[in-house]
Amino acid sequence: MMRNLQQRDLRPEIMDQPGVERRRHEHALRGLARVNALSRIAAGTWRPIGDLAARRGLREMSICDLACGGGDVSLGLVRRAQAAGIDARLTGYDLSPTAIEHARRQAEKESLPADFVMRDLFAEPPEGPYDVAVCTLFLHHLDDARAVDLLSLMRRIARRLVVVNDLLRKPLGYAAAQVVCRMISTSDIVRLDGPQSVAAAFSLDEARRLAESAGLRHANLRRTWPFRFLLDWEYPAEQSTATGMSDGPAD
Repeated sequence: MMRNLQQRDLRPEIMDQPGVERRRHEHALRGLARVNALSRIAAGTWRPIGDLAARRGLREMSICDLACGGGDVSLGLVRRAQAAGIDARLTGYDLSPTAIEHARRQAEKESLPADFVMRDLFAEPPEGPYDVAVCTLFLHHLDDARAVDLLSLMRRIARRLVVVNDLLRKPLGYAAAQVVCRMISTSDIVRLDGPQSVAAAFSLDEARRLAESAGLRHANLRRTWPFRFLLDWEYPAEQSTATGMSDGPAD
């Protein structure tokens, strides 16, 4: 059934609820990883990071992934860094112990340099600094005020680049989520939460206003496939110079 998507429909998703049974949660994480692989979200998120590294000649880089979930996107970034000859050290943060344990197992299985930490980002925000702060497919879970808080946190802890990759609220995207989530996963959480995530997502103009409110002025913001937006904001060069940051390898 099609829903009215003129405004956000921010309802609690199953994945956000405490006490979701572990096996059911892990089933959903595997399904979401397949959705993310199909939509190539790690590749899209890496693009501005790789561009930054190439322009500044970075061979080392620290990355934090806020609300990393099961870690499939986080590890996809690490793989792409390695393929580009960059020594990337990634730290992923998430509130869910099940998601963090799942991510740790995947990193250990592939021997990838990634740490995963269970943490409430708003109660105990990471201090940083990190070269790059990333957040994928989490902003739509938040009300406007919390979304600005998260973007502001990313601006504070990133010394080079902020990247946000998230859903756009589009009728066609909602219909696609209904079909694709049923085709790609048998998880009831994926099948129900997928379309709801689209209904809760921001429009491009709304995302731009949030970024401005968080101090990410003149951020690059564009539509990407499929029914997503990509936001990247590079730390202003004059401020980098003032704070003693250089274009050499990350510390």
